[in-house]
Amino acid sequence: ATKVEVNAKKERYGRDEALALLDGMKELIVTRGKKVTLFKLSSKERPDDDTLAAAMLGPTGNLRAPAIRKGKKLIVGFNEDAYGEFFGE
Repeated sequence: ATKVEVNAKKERYGRDEALALLDGMKELIVTRGKKVTLFKLSSKERPDDDTLAAAMLGPTGNLRAPAIRKGKKLIVGFNEDAYGEFFGE
């Protein structure tokens, strides 16, 4: 698997870059504090880009950190329980 690490303080991902991360993904998991939201990205169930961008971007308009892709899933934000499930631990 290819690992790419980007320093979010130096390289910004705006709306278009954040949405581009969803290419080929089947699920988007967004965490905000204790709230965890799962978005199915299949063509029938996929929310519109505005909904997805609103979930992925922080108040500055940049992709929230951390953001990690694993297989066909993308997780944005940090929640210890969600990470345990995401990484199968």
